Amino acid sequence: MAEIRVPTLGESVTEATIGKWFKKPGDAVAVDEPLVELETDKVTIEVPAPAAGVLADIAAKDGDTVAVGALLGLMKLTKPQAALAGELFGLSAAETATLNEVPLRGAPMPPTDPLIYRFYELVMVNGTTWKELIQEEFGDGIMSAIDFDMAIERLPDQKDDRVKITMSGKFLPYKYYGATGNVPQYGYKEE
Repeated sequence: MAEIRVPTLGESVTEATIGKWFKKPGDAVAVDEPLVELETDKVTIEVPAPAAGVLADIAAKDGDTVAVGALLGLMKLTKPQAALAGELFGLSAAETATLNEVPLRGAPMPPTDPLIYRFYELVMVNGTTWKELIQEEFGDGIMSAIDFDMAIERLPDQKDDRVKITMSGKFLPYKYYGATGNVPQYGYKEE
């Protein structure tokens, strides 16, 4: 599976608008074949396919504004490519079939499942506060969702049992490229 992302667009350009997609989901694509046109106030560029395969999914539609690094779409292996990879790595038929599937990445927004919606609601209500608290403690950056641990506990309560969720993610400071003078190279909290 290959991700199609918004490339770096220039020194001061942070976002672009999707001009048009040249392919639709299900279309076969050659490596470096133009997939989508991005427009900024300075340039118009074509984003090429990162690999040969099939355009599996489009995450941003024509006219959408997208940030540098944003996910534009996903590509999957063609069935013959998946068969060759399965043979090369000695995969079972079921494992080989998964090479031709698009992984589930998230859910439609807002989520329709009641429990998942509560997590969405927590982030929508508390997200900016959590961000400020984390950055006040650690500096400018993000919490990793990859180098990440989570624990779920049941807490007995007189009324109804409660759910306790503890999350722990590695702090990743923003890196400021071209930092000079008094501008720090990383976003760690200044002591």
